[in-house]
Amino acid sequence: GKGPVMTSLYCTDVLCCMIFLLCIVGYIVLGLVAWVHGDPRRAAYPTDSQGHFCGQKGTPNENKTILFYFNPLRCTSPSVLLNLQCPTTQICVSKCPEKFLTYVEMQLLYTKDKSHWEDYRQFCKTTAKPVKSLTQLLLDDDCPTAIFPSKPFLQRCFPDFSTKNGTLTIGSQIVFQDGNGGTRSVIELRDAANGINKLLDAKSLGLKVFEDYATTWYWILIGLMIAMVLSWIFLILLRFIAGCLFWVFVIGVIGIIGYGIWHCYQQYTNLQEHPRSVLTVYDIGIQTNISMYFELQQTWFTLMIILCIIEVIVILMLIFLRNRIRVAIILLKEGSKAIGYVPSTLVYPALTFILLSICICYWVVTAVFLATSGVPVYKVIAPEGHCIHENQTCDPEIFNTTEIAKACPGALCNFAFYGGKSLYHQYIPTFHVYNLFVFLWLINFVIALGQCALAGAFATYYWAMKKPDDIPRYPLFTAFGRAIRYHTGSLAFGSLIIALIQMFKIVLEYLNHRLKRTENTLSKFLQCCLRCCFWCLENAIKFLNRNAYIMIAIYGRNFCRSAKDAFNLLMRNVLKVAVTDEVTYFVLFLGKILVAGSIGVLAFLFFTQRLPVIAQGPASLNYYWVPLLTVILGSYLIAHGFFSVYAMCVETIFICFCEDLERNDGSTEKPYFITPNLHGILIKKQLVPQKQKE
Repeated sequence: GKGPVMTSLYCTDVLCCMIFLLCIVGYIVLGLVAWVHGDPRRAAYPTDSQGHFCGQKGTPNENKTILFYFNPLRCTSPSVLLNLQCPTTQICVSKCPEKFLTYVEMQLLYTKDKSHWEDYRQFCKTTAKPVKSLTQLLLDDDCPTAIFPSKPFLQRCFPDFSTKNGTLTIGSQIVFQDGNGGTRSVIELRDAANGINKLLDAKSLGLKVFEDYATTWYWILIGLMIAMVLSWIFLILLRFIAGCLFWVFVIGVIGIIGYGIWHCYQQYTNLQEHPRSVLTVYDIGIQTNISMYFELQQTWFTLMIILCIIEVIVILMLIFLRNRIRVAIILLKEGSKAIGYVPSTLVYPALTFILLSICICYWVVTAVFLATSGVPVYKVIAPEGHCIHENQTCDPEIFNTTEIAKACPGALCNFAFYGGKSLYHQYIPTFHVYNLFVFLWLINFVIALGQCALAGAFATYYWAMKKPDDIPRYPLFTAFGRAIRYHTGSLAFGSLIIALIQMFKIVLEYLNHRLKRTENTLSKFLQCCLRCCFWCLENAIKFLNRNAYIMIAIYGRNFCRSAKDAFNLLMRNVLKVAVTDEVTYFVLFLGKILVAGSIGVLAFLFFTQRLPVIAQGPASLNYYWVPLLTVILGSYLIAHGFFSVYAMCVETIFICFCEDLERNDGSTEKPYFITPNLHGILIKKQLVPQKQKE
């Protein structure tokens, strides 16, 4: 008996290969063009009304790293503040004001002590003088009429809102002078910014999260390294004690979930005995400060119920799938033998990780350079909103001599954004879409390449009659080279389909975001149905693609022919889905959960200062759940990368087994390639129909 041997190697799906290579060349050209036109400093540094960077080295603003708004009351929304399009003058300062003071009050103090002007002038233009009348000051617009207590955030001075006894205040005051002879309340300042308090909370959360990452990145890397070592250990142990290790997975997962239930119960009872707040989740609503939720009894009670449900589901699945799990363990043992003969497959996830990291970094860098491409664009801004020339493009150098300045007294020519009228600048939105699409295509291609290379290596193992003597040297390297040289077009074809589906999903989410305020119940229902359909379609195509890549690795045919053959083979062996996918993946899923859960428990004890004997965790964290969730998610992704090798191995072996049964009959002339022990068990379990003998 002979296995399916590719008698003639040839390139498949050449047209798709050429299109794919052209897209990559275009992607590289796009990156180079964006690099020439873009300037990441525009994203890193805030820009004043004259288009100058705050804090840029080698400029007069080198020591002035913070952007200051003359009159934040003129800003109508938080997005206007962050986009630097607030209709008020903005200058670079070295620090934010710390107290209330109007220009008129400063003039009165200036007659007694000239140092008050030195404190005030740092929030004015360099041409400002302390002896102007209020009318002249408003006309020249070179000083703010009043300054408010502010704090630097995102390199910008934001009003320093705080809550005192349930009342919103700024600088411990509820009312203040606006410098124009009027008295304003803190509510007016907040409303003028259209909910700036929530914006500050959200951005404050982002800053605190960044600080936590800066403090714990070293420990996060150590946790991820431990997860990698633990995943490797589990894969090696599967080679020898798959059955025993399965029960370790089961007991470990049940134990970790049980620990979570116990911890939630402890927190719930503690809050019952010593309540920190009488509020409920209905009272606080949606908050950006997530830590507030952990002070509520409802939060811990809800988490406890969710974990209890998960625990029951896992136990029930173990009970009802016990027979299938036995077969899955046998398949894992056979997969362990294959990995033992081709140990290089355990290192392949690292290569996949490197390639994916390169794709992600290139996409992010290109997106940043595209977003910062252009030249400064200045717009006419009328503080009072009564100018027919408002939002027109202007030149700040000659603005005061134009008809616009005469027609609209008090109008400003301020920096608005970076842009341009060239052909390149007009197509920047299209370039962003192209950048995202090719990124998705490349990501799916890297995954497809890994699946095809692994399938080729494991198929080489299966179709070797005398193992390991008939296994060629470097099977993974050979399979990888064969996939790159002959089947790049087929892999690009399959990954293109997935990329198109994912692109449609992103467009759907974008439309949902844009139409969120105008949608009704019917549109919400349709969007939900579309999301569900695209999710099902994406997973179905991924499943079919994975099996098509296995057929490509075995026979070397094009994508459509391989997908058709794989689909027909699966339909003839429909129970294959129940074994190699659902049950085997369930067993491996328990392993992933055990790795992520074990590292998560250790990280929780460490970041909450509960392991002082082993190591002293960081004591200055704002939110311990930031590094904790990062470690858990990262550990799961690492375990998924390693265990996916086993999943691909089992799936390839089963596909080859189904082919083996259809090609051979077990006779001396056509012997089976599968080991007799595994063949007997699979036939006994009736996972595939026995070939009827004539």
